[in-house]
Amino acid sequence: MYAIVETGGKQYRVQEGDVIRVERLAVEDGEAVVLDKVLLVGQDDGVLVGTPYLQGASVSASVVTSGKGDKVIVFKYKSKKNYRRLRGHRQLFTDIRIDGITAGA
Repeated sequence: MYAIVETGGKQYRVQEGDVIRVERLAVEDGEAVVLDKVLLVGQDDGVLVGTPYLQGASVSASVVTSGKGDKVIVFKYKSKKNYRRLRGHRQLFTDIRIDGITAGA
């Protein structure tokens, strides 16, 4: 059984036992989280597709860790104009482990 869930403006294909890195969730390490924006659930007997979300479907997960990603350098430059801007960015993330998938109607 697998599901496609939406969190943080992105969509992820998940199965039970997967560990995925999502945008930062306001949850402490070790706590449980329920993802209720389920777009699709695939089972042995077929596929359930939502419009846009499946009613009653949810994915339960637990938070493994949170942190900051690798630094990304943003360098703006215009030739012959003495214009240079250097910025760094580290995106916040949360790693979650998928514990179970509940299919809706």
